[in-house]
Amino acid sequence: MPDPNDRKIWEADTAALQAGQPRAWPSPFILASAILHVAPLAVVVGAPEWWPWALGVMVGDHIALVAAGLWPHSRLLGPNITQLPPTAVERDEIALTFDDGPDPEVTPAVLDLLEAHDARATFFCIGEKARGQARLCREIVRRGHALENHSHHHRHTFSLLGPRAYRRELRASQQTLHGITGREPRFFRAPAGLRNLFLEPVLAELDLRLVSWTRRGYDTRERDPDKVLSRLLRNLRAGDILLLHDGHFALTREGRPVVLEVLPRLLEAIRAAGLKPVTLHSGHASARQSRMP
Repeated sequence: MPDPNDRKIWEADTAALQAGQPRAWPSPFILASAILHVAPLAVVVGAPEWWPWALGVMVGDHIALVAAGLWPHSRLLGPNITQLPPTAVERDEIALTFDDGPDPEVTPAVLDLLEAHDARATFFCIGEKARGQARLCREIVRRGHALENHSHHHRHTFSLLGPRAYRRELRASQQTLHGITGREPRFFRAPAGLRNLFLEPVLAELDLRLVSWTRRGYDTRERDPDKVLSRLLRNLRAGDILLLHDGHFALTREGRPVVLEVLPRLLEAIRAAGLKPVTLHSGHASARQSRMP
């Protein structure tokens, strides 16, 4: 069944867009965290002997914040899309997403496979890579796919950055991708899905929506295409967002990118299930249109 939390995110986001209002921030979890930081200090001022208790509360709160950022599906730090909107589910649509590209060899092969199956996909591109593959990025868009923001450098320390660094990373990628294709990205996926409480305000400022996934095949480290495919197809249903990689991909024992072994069989299984692969942008646009008066 579709996640009701995703339904709420799509509906709230659509309503805010139509009303011209900013997205709500901070989340209730962040507000509670702020209280847990201030309240113990106030207690200690009046009763110094309570400082061990106050320190324990603050440490526990920090641990909870870190844990929330290390859980890719978490919504504790802000909205996080893991499925397509209900209107897309009703039309039996599904989203294929590819991270960490574009790659000059693998991405064109992915595009050919998608075209052979009349499928559309979303490519979360690294801005720095896109700058060196501008022609390939324009080809992705020309073939009917979407280019979205996956940060500019894809740093392993992304979840440790502060507000200014987040703003630089996301804005640089936005400007790069917009400059190449003439289209402004509307979605963002954090590297490895990891982040912290400073990300959502920057996303709201840049009018980006955080997207994770329904499930992934771990094709960056799993060398067995059968295992990757099995993970992606488990409980497959309309509205799912599937994660694959056209960059930083694992290789089979024969030295072939796993994604190229998995994708043809995945597309055939999707078609056999009566599902249609669409871009995230298409799903978002349909959600907005369904609420128009």
